[in-house]
Amino acid sequence: MNKVLLKYLSDIRFWIILTVLIKMIGITDPPIEIGHNWRQTTVTMAARNFLEVDNNILYPRIDIAGEKTGITGMEFPLFNYLIYLISYLFGYEHWYGRLINVLISSFGAWYFFKLISRYFTQKVAFNATLILLFSVWFSYSRKIMPDTFAVSLVLMGMYFSSNYLEKNKFWQLVIGSIFIGLGVLSKLPAGVVLTPFVLFLFAKKYLITTKSLLSFFTAIAIIPSIVWYFYWVPFLNKEYGFWHFFMGKPMTQGLQEILADMNKFLEKFYGTTLFYVGFIVFVMGIFFAIRHKHKLLLWTTGISLVAILLIMLKSGQTFAHHTYYMIPFIPAMALVAGYGISTIPIRYISIALLTGIIAEGTLNQYVDFKIPEKHIGILNLEKDLNHFSEKEDLIIINSRNVPTPMYFAHRKGWVTDNENIKNEEYINGLKLKGLKFIVVLKKAFGTEIKLPYTRVLNNENYTIYSTH
Repeated sequence: MNKVLLKYLSDIRFWIILTVLIKMIGITDPPIEIGHNWRQTTVTMAARNFLEVDNNILYPRIDIAGEKTGITGMEFPLFNYLIYLISYLFGYEHWYGRLINVLISSFGAWYFFKLISRYFTQKVAFNATLILLFSVWFSYSRKIMPDTFAVSLVLMGMYFSSNYLEKNKFWQLVIGSIFIGLGVLSKLPAGVVLTPFVLFLFAKKYLITTKSLLSFFTAIAIIPSIVWYFYWVPFLNKEYGFWHFFMGKPMTQGLQEILADMNKFLEKFYGTTLFYVGFIVFVMGIFFAIRHKHKLLLWTTGISLVAILLIMLKSGQTFAHHTYYMIPFIPAMALVAGYGISTIPIRYISIALLTGIIAEGTLNQYVDFKIPEKHIGILNLEKDLNHFSEKEDLIIINSRNVPTPMYFAHRKGWVTDNENIKNEEYINGLKLKGLKFIVVLKKAFGTEIKLPYTRVLNNENYTIYSTH
């Protein structure tokens, strides 16, 4: 029995399948958990609009642009489009996004294991992948967000491209380049994972023609991302008059913001990515890599670190407030931590550290499976609005800049704060643009206010006013 148990526990496929099964708990839950519900509902808005309005992937649209079309620049909507395609076949459900992310991110973890096994040891690969699975990768890989999805595509692409390097299989270079291109296109910072590929260009064991082809196909794969983010996104923003997607800020401003709140930025490395036990093991891995002069590991980590620091400088204060910016750096941190554990000669200490990482990662992220009581009320918004409102009616909600209630209202319009909603001149201006109803949230994302308009519904969660 012990041998059978040990066999399963030492097989990374067991852990990948186990995490998939855990993530299936509440897989159909609406995206109103505490962590980044706003980010998830912008994804679901675009997916639902592909189904209900226009399925042209080049023109994604969201529902908080008021009287405008809602077309706006955003991440290339491959992830959103997959939700649309499944919805086209089976009818729309938001949880398709959760399922897609769980499955693709699990394949990403598997190919990460295979990639690390090729250039390090099986032991390092197992430890690194296990650490990856219980880092913030665990919670973000079940969210309706493209972050782990995009990184997984890049990891898959790197593995197939490495097959070309090691086995001279050209068709795998083509497949690898496609995955890399789709991953970076889906989320530009996913390119951080790709940066250690530059090391292959300096490796003497590969022919110059082999390295040239790898460079050429990788460059070709990245070109669509450059066109999308630096030409098409600005074009959509300007053409349709609605800015939504954050494209960063000047690096000098980012540096000033980092220096002004250094602890907040550093906390992303030591507290919320691998969590505390994982970070201790990561530091230990750096120490042993330097001590043992493990050049491949040090170069891989160093190049990845430079890349994530550039993202940090470009993002500034925004980086400090969103853990998902660290996701492209997690594979490098997990690799170093996995190496650190593999260098410990005493097996029981290694097992204890891995157990601590699993326990801390699980305890820190179990809240992601819970739906806050105060958020549940907004699930009835569409049903209540349907009693006296047409789907085409524009509404405004006091959810500040959070789009989540608008998604569940299944309407289009504006989101703003209480002060604007109380401003009669502001509301009159929106009435000229077609505003028909005002939703005042009392619990979820807003606070109660009384307005001098006709009240058509009032319950414990929200009050709805008619402006006509």
